[in-house]
Amino acid sequence: MRALVTGAGGQIGQALVPALLEKGYTVLATDVRPLAFPTETRHLDVTDTEALRSLLKTWKPDEVYHLAAYLSARSEKEPHQAWRINFSANWTLFEAALESGVQKVFWASSIAAFGPHTPRQRTPQHTIMDPIGLYGVAKLATERLAEYFHQRYGLDVRSVRFPGVIGPGHLPQGGTTDFAVHMFYEAWQKGTYTCYLAPHTRLPMLYIEDAIQAILQLMAAPAERLSVRSAYNIQGVSFSPGELEGEIRKQVPHFTCRYEPDFRQKLAESWPESLDDTPARQDWGWEPQYDLPRLCQAMWEAILAKA
Repeated sequence: MRALVTGAGGQIGQALVPALLEKGYTVLATDVRPLAFPTETRHLDVTDTEALRSLLKTWKPDEVYHLAAYLSARSEKEPHQAWRINFSANWTLFEAALESGVQKVFWASSIAAFGPHTPRQRTPQHTIMDPIGLYGVAKLATERLAEYFHQRYGLDVRSVRFPGVIGPGHLPQGGTTDFAVHMFYEAWQKGTYTCYLAPHTRLPMLYIEDAIQAILQLMAAPAERLSVRSAYNIQGVSFSPGELEGEIRKQVPHFTCRYEPDFRQKLAESWPESLDDTPARQDWGWEPQYDLPRLCQAMWEAILAKA
């Protein structure tokens, strides 16, 4: 099987490419930044319509894993380019996938597609969605577009609504849930951290290994079992910056955290605190493996291994 990965240099991409190689895929990893994988890599700007179409036509992947994106905070600062990457490129990709005979397409949606009128506790799979950030608007628009391409053209397109993803090795930039990774590294290196969210701001999170497992499980599921063609809810663990601070102090007792909420606070307050992921569990067997203590243990083990 041949798999094309866009945005392979990002947090999820850096973990997904090795996972696909381990499963025996022939992988082409692409990004706008230099890549270092034990597989073929190429420079690809997904907003370059002709380059994207040409690559799919000539390389002929069986599956595409589309991860290239501007995250929530960066999307507010660079809205026009964010729309081109987060929505227009998806449309091009869906069309090119049909033209090139791609069997399956995975793209990454987000809890940012929800909004202030969405129920915040155990957010249902199907509910009110009124995002207030451009990143979320683009994700919601792509969910509807994915459904359209599946219903109208039969494109086998699949997605999950990622919560904040936490993992070692890669410091995410431009997102609203980035604090969860940065707090670990700042605690270990400096003993202090300034958080841009208020301490009580509870959000759903997911350890990177659970995130990769979700992608692989969903893509392996028989098409006839899938009841959702927009994006599946997946719940991992929910916690606030204050709760994470307490867990980190168990390892770094002298750690201190200051809280200086910025524009990301409003975005975070419009997102769910937890998700009802019943359809994902029923349709393709989703079950996360990491709760907060195990997540923290995995992060510390990775950090200490490279200390």
